This record gives sequence, structure tokens and C-alpha cells, in this order.
Amino acid sequence: MGAVVTAVIAIAAVVLGWITIEMACKPCLETGRRAMDRALDPNHDPDSPTNAAGASANEPLLADLSASTAPPAKAI
Repeated sequence: MGAVVTAVIAIAAVVLGWITIEMACKPCLETGRRAMDRALDPNHDPDSPTNAAGASANEPLLADLSASTAPPAKAI
């Protein structure tokens, strides 16, 4: 009977750990899953000028931080 209890506790710990990781890393995991779905979709054309987000394929992933609209910080 002790082995069954130990197995149930171990399975419960794995399930709770999985749920914790899913909740903690949700934004990153969703982005990765969307990318995998898009990559594995046979109807998706990566050369299409527009994608689902409406962004251009040539557009950089990160915005150019040097062209910020915020005024420069003053030196102390």
C-alpha cells in the first residue's frame, strides 16, 4: 500500500509542477506554440507580404530604440 501512496504523491507533484511552469511561462509558451503552429501549417506561406499580425516580413522583430520619441535624459 505504501508504494501506491508514493506513486500517487509523485504523480500529483509532477502534475502540479507542470501547471506551475505553464502558468509562470504562459506568454513565452503561447508565442512559441503559435510559431510552431505557423511553421507546421502546410497552408502558411512564409513569403507572403503580410502575415496574421499584419506586419511586413522585412520588418525587424525589435523596434529601433535609437529613434525613440522620448526626450533624452538630463545629466546630473
